[in-house]
This record gives sequence, C-alpha cells and structure tokens, in this order.
Amino acid sequence: MVYSVSDLILIAGCYLLFLFAVAWITERGWLPAHWVRHPAVYVLSLGVYASAWAVYGSVGYAYQYGYNFLSYFLGISGVFLLAPILLAPILRLTTTYQLSSLADLFAFRYRSRLAGAMTTIIMLIGVLPLLALQLKAVAESIQILSGTADPRDLAAGFCLMMVIFAILFGARHTTAREKHEGLVMAIAMESLIKLLAFGAVALLGLYGVFDGPSSLNAWLDDHPEMLARLYYPLQDGTWHSMIMAFFVSAVVLPHMFYMAFTENMNPRALITASWALPLMFLLMALCVPVILWAAAAGNAPTPPDYYALGIGMITGGHGAVLGYIAGLAGASGMLIVATLALSGMCLNHLVLPASPLQGQNLYRNLLWTRRILIAAILALAYLFYRFSGTEHTLVELGVLTFVATLQFVPGLIGALFWPSGNRNGLFAGLLVGFILWVMLLLVPIAYPNWQFQPLMELLGMRFQTGASQWHNVAIASVTANALVYAIVSIVTPMSRSEKNAAEACAVDSLRRPYRWELEAKSVDDFIDAMSQPLGPITATREVEMSLRDLHLPRTETRPYALRRLRDQLETNLSGLLGPSVSHQLIDDHLPYLPEEEQHSSEDIQFIESRLEQYRDRLSGLAAELDGLRRFHRQTLLELPMGVISLGADREIIGWNRAMESLTGITAEDTIGSRLADLDPPWGDFFTRFSHDDNAHQPQQSLEVENQTRWLSLHKSEVMGAGTAEQAGGQVLVIEDITELRHMEAHLAHNERLASIGRLAAGVAHEIGNPVTAIACLTQNLDEDSDPEEQQEACDQILEQTRRITRIVESLVTFSHSGGIKLSEQVPVNLCDTVDEAISLLLLDPDHRQQPFENHCPASYWVKGDPQRLLQVFINLLGNAADASEHQQPVTVHCEPRGDFLDILLEDQGHGIPDTLRDALFEPFVTSKPPGRGTGLGLALVYSIIEEHQGSIRVESPLSEDGGTRFVVSLPVHRQASAEETQT
Repeated sequence: MVYSVSDLILIAGCYLLFLFAVAWITERGWLPAHWVRHPAVYVLSLGVYASAWAVYGSVGYAYQYGYNFLSYFLGISGVFLLAPILLAPILRLTTTYQLSSLADLFAFRYRSRLAGAMTTIIMLIGVLPLLALQLKAVAESIQILSGTADPRDLAAGFCLMMVIFAILFGARHTTAREKHEGLVMAIAMESLIKLLAFGAVALLGLYGVFDGPSSLNAWLDDHPEMLARLYYPLQDGTWHSMIMAFFVSAVVLPHMFYMAFTENMNPRALITASWALPLMFLLMALCVPVILWAAAAGNAPTPPDYYALGIGMITGGHGAVLGYIAGLAGASGMLIVATLALSGMCLNHLVLPASPLQGQNLYRNLLWTRRILIAAILALAYLFYRFSGTEHTLVELGVLTFVATLQFVPGLIGALFWPSGNRNGLFAGLLVGFILWVMLLLVPIAYPNWQFQPLMELLGMRFQTGASQWHNVAIASVTANALVYAIVSIVTPMSRSEKNAAEACAVDSLRRPYRWELEAKSVDDFIDAMSQPLGPITATREVEMSLRDLHLPRTETRPYALRRLRDQLETNLSGLLGPSVSHQLIDDHLPYLPEEEQHSSEDIQFIESRLEQYRDRLSGLAAELDGLRRFHRQTLLELPMGVISLGADREIIGWNRAMESLTGITAEDTIGSRLADLDPPWGDFFTRFSHDDNAHQPQQSLEVENQTRWLSLHKSEVMGAGTAEQAGGQVLVIEDITELRHMEAHLAHNERLASIGRLAAGVAHEIGNPVTAIACLTQNLDEDSDPEEQQEACDQILEQTRRITRIVESLVTFSHSGGIKLSEQVPVNLCDTVDEAISLLLLDPDHRQQPFENHCPASYWVKGDPQRLLQVFINLLGNAADASEHQQPVTVHCEPRGDFLDILLEDQGHGIPDTLRDALFEPFVTSKPPGRGTGLGLALVYSIIEEHQGSIRVESPLSEDGGTRFVVSLPVHRQASAEETQT
C-alpha cells in the first residue's frame, strides 16, 4: 500500500503531539507522583538507547554480519547487569555534584575546562553520524512508503520538526538543573510504543508471512543457508570488540547519560533496571531474526535496513505503518534527548567559558542560548547527512558513532577507579584515539578512496571493509588511547585540586583532606561576592537555595557551615553553568585564605558524614574499623567530663554531651565554629585557656547566670600524623567541680567547728582571766579615791576588754572564713599569719605548753586569701603539735625560691607511717587515734594550696628518731615585699 507524504508527516506530527501531551500532563501534576517515579518509568525511559538503528539498522546488521547483531543488545544488557558496580558510582557523583553529562564528569574529575571542552567537541563530532542516521532513517522510510519525494528534503523537514519539539520538551521554561519529569514520562511512553510496534512487526512476519512458529521452522529446514548465514560471520572474531563498543556507548552516549543519571528521579530504580532493561532488549533482539527471515521469505521490496517496513508492504493492509511508527519513535526520542544533552554540554563547556552570561537576565539568557544550540546541533546533523551522502547504510553510520565512544573508556575508568590518572593523560589519550578514529573511519566514510596506508601498515593493519575494519580501528585506537593515558599520567604531576577531585570520584572514597578558611565570614559576604558575576537577584536566589538545601539559617557564620555552603553553591551552579565555569566562579569570588595564612588539616566533619553514608556498605575489616571508630566516638560523647576537640586553626570539631549539659549549647550549633564565637561567658573563658601557657588550671571560677561555677581545666596538644596536610589540634577537658567545691566548703566548715570545739576550754580560760581581773578592778574603784589610781584602773579594764575582743574576733573570723568563693588575692604577710595561727592554737589546752617558733622574716609576703591561708597553718601546726611530745618545738622557716616562697614546718614527732605517706592528702586519711581527727584537715590544706597556684609536699622521717617536714610553696607578692623593704 502506498501512502502520501502528507499522511506520513501527519502521523509523525500527531505522534509527537501525543508525546508532548503526555509530558505536559505530567508537568501539570495530573498524574500521581508514584506513577511518575515508578521504576518501570525509569526502565522504559532508558529504552531511548533503541533508536532507529535498533529498529532498522539492527536488522540490516543481522543481514550483513549474522548473529553479530546481538552485540548491540548484549552491550547495553551487560552494562546494566553490572549497574551496582559500574553505574552506581557515576550516579552518586552526578547526583552529589549535579553533573549532567560525561563532559561535566570529566571537567569535575580532572579539574580542567579543557577536559570538558575536548570531551564536548569529540562527543559532538562522534555522535553526528548517529544523529544523521535518525534523520536518514525517517526520511528514507517516508520515501519508501510514499514512493516519491527526495529524502534530503524530507530529512530537512523532519529536522525542523525535531527542533521545535526538542525545545518544547526540554527548553521551554525550565533550566537544565531541574528534573524534566514530563520528558522522562514521554520518553517512557515512546519506548513502550516502540517496543509494541516492533513486536507487532515481528508477529506480523511470523503469522502474516509464515503460518506461525511451525511454519517458520519448516522454512528454515528448507533453507539451511539462512541459519548458516547468521552463524558464519561469528568466525571472523569481530563480535567481542563490537560488544565492547556497544557496552561503552550505553554509558557515555549523551542521551543515555542524560536519561540514566541526569534525569534519574529514583536512585533505587537503577537496581530494577539492572534486570528489567536487559529483559526489554532481549525481547527486541528476539524480534530481529524473525523479521529478517520473514522479509527474506516474502522477498521484501526494501533494502535490508528497512525490512521492518517491507514486511508490512508484502503482507498488505496498514502493517507498514507499524514499522514506520517504531522507527519514528526510536529516531524522535533519541534526537530529542541527545540534542538536549549535547546543547547542555556545548553551553557549559564551549559557550560559557568563552563568553560568560552575566547580568540580571541570566536564566533567560541561558534558556535562549540553549534553544539556539539545539537548533544548531540538529542543523549540523542534517549537514553531515547531506555531506556524507545517501549511499552509506544505517549500519555504517551507527557503528561509526559506537566506535567513537570507545575513546572515552580510559578516561572514564580513570575517573572512577584510578585516582592517579590526570588531565594530561586524558588530553593525550583522547587526542591520539580520536585522530586514529578520524583518519581510519570518519575520513574514509566521506572519501572512500582516501586510505591512510602508511598509518595502517604502522598499526599492522591492511585495508579491509566492513566489520573487520571497524574491529581493527576499535582495538587500535582504544589500545593507543589507554597506553598514552596511563604513561602520561604516570610521568606528569597532578595539581592539588585535581587530587581532591580524584579522591571525591574514587569508588568508596571516604577522604577529603583539607579544611581551609574562607575569606567570606557570613552569608551576606557570599551574596556580595557572587553579585558581581551573577547579579544581585540571581546571587541572592542561588545562595538562599543552597542554604535551603543544607537547612542552614541566613545568620550562619560557622566556618564549617560556610565551607559546606560554598561547596553546595558550587554544586548548584554546576547544574546551571557546568562544573568548569562554576568552579572558576567560586574560586575567583569566594576564595580561601592563602595557605601561608592558615593551617590545613583534614575535614573531620566531612569524613564523619561520608562514613555515615557508607556505613551499610562496609564489610570485613572496614566494618570492624568503623565499629571501633563508632565505639570510641560514643565513649567520648558519653564521658562525664566535657571534651572539646579543636583543629589546628582552633575550629571546634568535637563537642560531647557533657559540654552540652554544662554550657547549654548543643553540638549541632557548635561544631565548625570557633571558640571565640561561643555565647558568653564561655567563648572568652575557653579562648583564654586555649591560648594560655598552662596546660592545667585546676580550679577556676566563672559567673554563669548570676551563679558561680567552678571548673577544672586541662588541655593537650594533638600532634599531626606526620604529613604537611595533617596539622595538629588541641583537646580541652573541662570538669565541673561546683558540687565538689560546695562539699569542700561544707567539710571545711565542719573541720573549723571541730577545731572551735577543741579550743572552747582554752577560750573560756583565756576570757576568764581578764573577766576576773575586770571584776577585781571594778570592785576596787569604789574604794579608791585617788583620781590617778582610778584612771589607771580604768585603763587596765579597757586593756582587758580589748584582750577579750581580740580573742572573740579571732574565733569568729576563724569560724566564718573559707566560703565557696575565693576572695580576691591580696598581699599576705606570712610572719603575721603564722603568729596568728600560733596564738589561736595556744588557746587549746592541749597545745598551751607546746613551744612554737616562728622564724619567718616580716618582709616576706605572698599572694592569697588571708583567712584560707590561716586555716592552712592552723591545720599544719596543729597536726605537728599533736605528733610531738611536750617541750618538742615546732618550727616554721621561710626560703625564697624564684617566684615562690617555700614555708618549711618541722616537728620532732614520731613521723608518718610509710603506708599513709602516699595517700596523706586524700580525705578521711589520718594517723590519729579514733575520736581525735576527721581525716579532712590535710585534704582541705591540699585543696587550698592548689587553689593558690602553689604546692605542698611532705618529708618524713627526717632522721632515725622521726620528725616530719611539710614544705608549702606559695607565689611571692613582689610589690608588697618591695614596699616593705623600702620602709
């Protein structure tokens, strides 16, 4: 049946309008979201790989090269069967860094604009034959069915139609960064129609030409040469190289990369595709020999490439339309997606690097530039079709592209699995492989009589046509490419940025080595910096979008959060402008501080986040090490003492739960900030200690919400791992001893009351004497009439009263001193303090006969709290007296030692037993009989001395007869000592 050209064009137009309606309905949200994101939609959308070559060319390929046609279907099936190994890492990278094409991936991995530009140019030239194939297939199918018209004119009309619909599908009003759910649904529908139509053509041949499977088997028995014709080409050994070509093309072809990774809306769907897509292509592969045999049996009036049309023509009716629709579906879907992908590559790697689009209308300018590129790419495809002529088969044009894609294999393997591969190796390898492809395949297509005989002889090849030539060129070009890539990568160095990108791209990479400081210190600084290249409106929108992606507030100032914001902003701009341009923009306008002005160390938070992501993927030793890491981290988190981990730049990288409880500041609000940025009073307090020379500050007071908190501070410097990139850090340990201080104060008060009890009898005796004297003097006043004697008696009464007052004041002061808060340290005269302690001890009847000798000069002054130091000497002198026999003196001496004054308190008592010496300053340790001591005195003394930044030690015995010496070291008060000396 002959169709008119207008009817066939109308069918094409209605078909494309139907697909556009599907896309429009999807974008309007009229279809349930779970339908749109169903794995089946993703699997069917990947059917875009089955272009017109699959419908027409595969049958022609089977006619010429027998079962070698299976390499086309086995290649894509093989790559998706290995999806968890080969495709999952690429999907991770494209999703994480918003990479929309192979050129984006290479530009990101090799940190080079040239890598992206070279990949784009080679890809564009390499794919042009495949694009031209689609135009040729549709135009010639219309010519065959209509029997009229010039296919070149038909190709021009179809090309114009595809320009319009490609713009409508992918460049209507959205940016390249957004997911095109409507496009994915439309391509899935296109694949379903293509599969059904192609299957219907096979069934038409099976039951229209033959009478079913049994009739087909009988025909094959009568024509054994048909089976032999399929088997014979397998013997030439070209099938394995063609499988490799189709295998690679399933990953790197722009339309496949775009649908498999860029438009992937459900990452888990990749697992479904690993079995469902091979099944779909198996069904198509089964149709190919049936169509071939049916066309041969019915003497189809078409070339082998168009046997799918010929079957319909020999069976009558409208069966030929099925083949036409199948070919139209394959061609239109491939052209739409491929031109969208190629336009994005050209925009990101050719147009923008040469002439960046700036200003207020950035999004509109990008959209119109993309539309122009779509039209230009399709125009180039048409020009290639016109230039290459009509004598080349679909098989030749298709294989030309598939061999070209092999040139990206070494670079892609290096990007994913070889961190040492560098941009120099990529450039050299691509250039060598591409030149061989151009000279040995592309040029002979255009000029069949022009053969590079010397080059072919150098490569050990002889001129051949067909599959043997493709096989030899594929092997030679890829081998040369890989060798050059490896050798150049080994002998040339890599930049630091390229090393970082290589580690980010490596499969299961968990490391990002550097934590640098940004010049920008706030979100507003980000907006100001990006306003110059993007314009203030676009800059604000992009920065706010990145903040939303990271769930960060506009007021964020933490260095760690700002680094994440910078990375996210670069990632978002990568989806809009491409990785090369976005990386250059970020480096130029949001730079890091120069390396000499900062410390560089590992980004612990980034490593932690990556480890959490990979937790379920680890096994064996890696899983055990991760379990050990988590145990140690949990141990730090649950420690009852606060722990702060700082990087070399004093950025907080660890903040445990005890710190959260102590300060009321959560780790989420703290990690990545600086100590000085913490809420008062913690920021200044911890910063001073971090920079202080003392590694230990045992008891420090801090006012928090009008309450005094007591903290013991300790720190330790953490040395790096021995490399320049791994600088050291610091660990602060904070112990809240407020409750302990309250307990100590309570114990001290109890000890003081116990001492007062022991002094009570002596006090009564001391007060009783002056009271008796006062009574006697008062009685004599009535009898004395001499004024002088009365005046003398009054003076004596006043002196006895003052004596009583001094005793009472000393007792009251002693009983109330030593509160929780350490009073401001003042000059304390050591001689006067010891004398006062001795005078109080002499009130005790047990010590009244004890000789005390104070040999401390009056010119020695120390810094401290007078009342608390008085408590120290009362306890030490009292213990010495208790350990001594009557008439054995207790002496006190002083010896200056630099900035400290050593006070030596000696007795000639029985000494301290060896079993008690090491635990002498612990609470409740005493050598006195029961009822004579609480064991708290020396513990209190130790606490007070430590509080005064001093030290205490004991030496016992001093001789064979015993004796004990306590040596107390206290800081000297220089100014008071100097004034006393001058006086």
